[in-house]
Amino acid sequence: MTAAVRPVVRRAEGPGRAPRPGRPASGLAGLREVRWAAGSLACFALAALLGAAGGPPPLQWVLWAACYASGGWEPGAAGLRALRARVLDVDLLMVVAAVAAAAIGQRFDGGLLIVIFATSGALEAVATHRTEQSVRALLDLAPETATVLDDAGHEREVATGDLKPGDTVVVRPGERVGADGTVRAGASEVDQASITGESTPAVKGPGDEVYSGSVNGSGLLRVEVARPASESVVARIVALVEAASATKARTQLFIERLEQRYSVTVVAATVAFVVVPLLVTDWSFRRVLLEAMTFMIVASPCAVVLATMPPLLSAVALAGRHGVLVKSTVVLEQLAGITTVAFDKTGTLTAGRPEVTSVVAAAGWGRDEVVRLAAAAEAPSEHALGRAIAAAARRSKPEPGSGSGAGAAAAGAVEAQAGTFRALPGRGVEAVVAGAYVEVLSPRAASEATAGEAASDAGAWWRPVVGDAEAEGGTAVVVLADGTPVGVIAMRDRVRLDAPDAVARLAELTGRRPVLLTGDNLAAARQVAEQVGITDVAAGLLPEDKVAAVVARQAAGEVVMVVGDGVNDAPALAAANLGMAMGKSGSDVTLQVADGVIMRDALSTLPALMTVARRARRMVHQHLALASAVIVVLVGLDVAGHLPLPLGVAGHEGSTVVIGLNGLRLLRRRAWPEP
Repeated sequence: MTAAVRPVVRRAEGPGRAPRPGRPASGLAGLREVRWAAGSLACFALAALLGAAGGPPPLQWVLWAACYASGGWEPGAAGLRALRARVLDVDLLMVVAAVAAAAIGQRFDGGLLIVIFATSGALEAVATHRTEQSVRALLDLAPETATVLDDAGHEREVATGDLKPGDTVVVRPGERVGADGTVRAGASEVDQASITGESTPAVKGPGDEVYSGSVNGSGLLRVEVARPASESVVARIVALVEAASATKARTQLFIERLEQRYSVTVVAATVAFVVVPLLVTDWSFRRVLLEAMTFMIVASPCAVVLATMPPLLSAVALAGRHGVLVKSTVVLEQLAGITTVAFDKTGTLTAGRPEVTSVVAAAGWGRDEVVRLAAAAEAPSEHALGRAIAAAARRSKPEPGSGSGAGAAAAGAVEAQAGTFRALPGRGVEAVVAGAYVEVLSPRAASEATAGEAASDAGAWWRPVVGDAEAEGGTAVVVLADGTPVGVIAMRDRVRLDAPDAVARLAELTGRRPVLLTGDNLAAARQVAEQVGITDVAAGLLPEDKVAAVVARQAAGEVVMVVGDGVNDAPALAAANLGMAMGKSGSDVTLQVADGVIMRDALSTLPALMTVARRARRMVHQHLALASAVIVVLVGLDVAGHLPLPLGVAGHEGSTVVIGLNGLRLLRRRAWPEP
């Protein structure tokens, strides 16, 4: 049955097939598999009615021929193409069986086989089509045109596909945002439920990010385009889900390998069913061929082949509609077997928006100078702590007459571009600002950088300050100018509202409490862990330490999923059995490395996704058990000589239809568990 779905998958993969904004999604009636199945059914019904009413035989023959051709030509052609590639396709077996049945006068039985076979193929095509369209329809949210403000302040209308990074777009009340970007002027409430799943409009002002397809509220916004339409959040969602739909789970790959060998076995057994009775019994050739065709039909693995992909593809589409991108069906299989969940702290369990709570400056330096110097160094950084320092610097004012050197030069230049910038994952950043070498480091990294000064009071003044900040559950960074500590900045983050419930539900699902792996200090880590219900805490970890912690758990037999957002989490996400990234706060490298992305940073979607993955896995196992049981029972009845061809067709193909329909149940919205 896999041939029926391949044309649909190829359309999803095709580079030029993505619908343009505003282009309506095609309906199910547009699927050629559905059209051919409907035509085959109509011809079958008319031919059967004419036969029962004693209608003209020539017309009956025409209708039977149309029934066989419309329902069987496409799988037959696909089977012949596969045969030329020396692959025996189960589709070809079904068509051959139907034609052979017609050849010995069993036109009704062969037609029934063709109709049910075409119907099950159409069901698989519908499953793939709905999976594709449920997410690709997001592209229709983006407007076809946008209003661009040129350098002279004049407005002009352009196609959204022509927008370039750096363009300024005017978004009036009630309009849809034409591209991903950053608000530069204005304030409004933006409804982005279709992108992130947030139930209430988000307040947006200067510096906030908005997404293509979201709806502006009552305010006027000027948005600077951040990326072209092909790289927008919506386009990435479509690309990732299409990629997931094109992949095959391990179970599916195993079944496809088994299908080839099994199909050859069925053909060999069918030949034996013809030859042996002719040699050892007095059966007529018609009876022998009828028994052989019945065996070929009931022994073919149609339902087994269809058992895996519909539920897995449906689960991928369902997750995409709820703001979770699963990059492949393999990931979905792995997710169902997770036994341990490891969380990062900042930006994952916490909101990722820490605020500066205190600043202590060295002698001769002002607090605002330290903040603004650190902000200038952190300007290119994506880290949440760097953004917090930059926000504090924007609120501060230069202290006239205070400080000297790099601090004075950096005062009032928060947005200054660092001459040289380098992120040090798990340690901090370093940059050249106003001619000075500036480092913003974690206490651990600062201790290593100032090891030679540890014995002097001047070199160690910052250590008690860091200790006090960490004892209060905060996070501290040390600012160094030309190797000398000039200030300590303390920050604190808040726990996500849904984190405690997500941790509790994950513990219930896996049978093991999640763990916390963080580069932050132990006091801050324990404070967050207590709030969310985690007891296993590992703090002060560098990226390589996080990887070592993950590998150690895997060596102990645990199947580990790591959830994180920062560059320093990327190695652990790659080392884990499964990596999930936070979509809003996640860095580009983390989003690239991760196996899945939580687009709206809602931790409550993790246990829901795991529940859906386990339901899909359970459904696959049920399908395989049902399909195998039906084959065994029908083959047993046929070998015993108690199985008429119509009953064999109805039992075998009926199980295929039931399995296809059951796999579609995960496309229902209520299949997603609500917290």
